[in-house]
Amino acid sequence: MTGAAGSVTGVRRAVSLILPVRLPADPVSWAHGPLPFEAGGRRTDVASRRTYFTHAAGRALYGTPERPCRWHCFADVAHGALRLRGMEILRTPTALHPRHALAVLHCSVVTTELLDVLRALGHRAGADPDPLAGPLAPDVLLAGVATPAGTGAPFAVPHPYTVAFLTPGEADTAILRSQGVLPPTADRCLWAMASRSNESDFPTPVEQLPGQTECAVRISADWSALVLRHGAAFVGHRPDEGDGDFYDFASLHVRSVYLDALLLGIAQRDHIDELTDGLSGIFDGPGLARRVAALERDIAGFRSTYWRQHLTAHGPANELLLAYHEQYRLPVRFEEILSEAADYARLVQTQDGQQIAGALGVLTILGLPLGTALSILQVLGDDDPAHLLMALAAALLATAAAFATRYGRLVLASLRGGTASDG
Repeated sequence: MTGAAGSVTGVRRAVSLILPVRLPADPVSWAHGPLPFEAGGRRTDVASRRTYFTHAAGRALYGTPERPCRWHCFADVAHGALRLRGMEILRTPTALHPRHALAVLHCSVVTTELLDVLRALGHRAGADPDPLAGPLAPDVLLAGVATPAGTGAPFAVPHPYTVAFLTPGEADTAILRSQGVLPPTADRCLWAMASRSNESDFPTPVEQLPGQTECAVRISADWSALVLRHGAAFVGHRPDEGDGDFYDFASLHVRSVYLDALLLGIAQRDHIDELTDGLSGIFDGPGLARRVAALERDIAGFRSTYWRQHLTAHGPANELLLAYHEQYRLPVRFEEILSEAADYARLVQTQDGQQIAGALGVLTILGLPLGTALSILQVLGDDDPAHLLMALAAALLATAAAFATRYGRLVLASLRGGTASDG
């Protein structure tokens, strides 16, 4: 990694890529649950991860034995700078797209610097060719299981969301703590990996540098994380001593529970995007009440299944999810959706009330003249058919005259859902 952040080669270099796919059916050839990683006798399978998350978050991320939503398979495919270690699929259906899912490709970087790979994945100008080609192309890797969402399709993104992990060696002084203090280049390196860019891609004014990483998550003195719109990065701040080092467990957490927190955030963003699109077409054509009712059902389903801002009693996963929320303003957007949906529900209730009042008004205008005429004949004891027909005709004339008044026009307009003119 070169540029303003200095030169950082790193010891452990890994990247997980998240991309939207369409899942036509459960991948029966894949194993249930997330991809399990092991280090120091610890295994990140479903049972261990469920102890980390709340029950509601765990159900959204791993499903249940009766209704699984997560599958994995191990792999060993090398191409260019990347080596694929395994793949996962998390089904995240929405109301309009029940086949929507997120695929995760877990890779290690073997032949070049991590930032070079990240810039290539982001298709930066002058970067290396896209490493997701040949045997690592998503449509090849997922053939027969899922289909990557193409450009312009629902939830399609131009490039995968990247989760990068880098630990330093003794020579990587740009990101190492010196006498307990982080050098400014450490955060600039963190931002470069999360944004998949270097200074030639985005020359940053000096006065803006502190603001770029003010939302960095200091997991401990040993490492930090930064979550941006299109990528997240985890960087170590003390030398990696190899197997048996603390970074064994750090790598385990990045590829398991911390990745899961970001997966949930991406699923939340997809649902909120769909709800926002639904609100924009709420007045398209007739049937407003039906569309508002469907929207309220979709909102209730999203809230009960995916909308979580507290995942665990452990701090970092919550902080990572909240950092992702902040990048896309998800809490503010969801509050706006709730407010707008409530306004539309009140509008439907008002229209329903107007139509009910209109129907009662019609019954009054129709029934009052007719009831009065029949009552008079009954009091007089007159059962002459001719007189009965005359009474009915008079009642109809009175009804027609009543509908011609302003009150009558208001009644008819309320039934149509409109307003009567004052003329």
